[in-house]
Amino acid sequence: MESQVINMVETAVWDLMAKVLNENQGICTCPKCRADIAAVALNNLKPRYVTSNKGQVMARADNLDQNTYIAVLVALAKAVEQVAPNPRHDESPQP
Repeated sequence: MESQVINMVETAVWDLMAKVLNENQGICTCPKCRADIAAVALNNLKPRYVTSNKGQVMARADNLDQNTYIAVLVALAKAVEQVAPNPRHDESPQP
């Protein structure tokens, strides 16, 4: 079986993105803006890497402690505040 290295914080950022965007009405949710939000948030978070075989990744994602979960939510909220007023997408924004 092939192992891979996974940043569990990145996984959490993408998993929690919808929750944060739903709480911030009016922000663009196009792929470019979502990627910008994720990049800003991840640049402000400490990565947590694990090695895992396929199928075990989700089990490890549940093991993020409460402090990491809160840190991800805060980083995402701050990233939304930074990206929302200055979207870099070329297309018309999507609410």
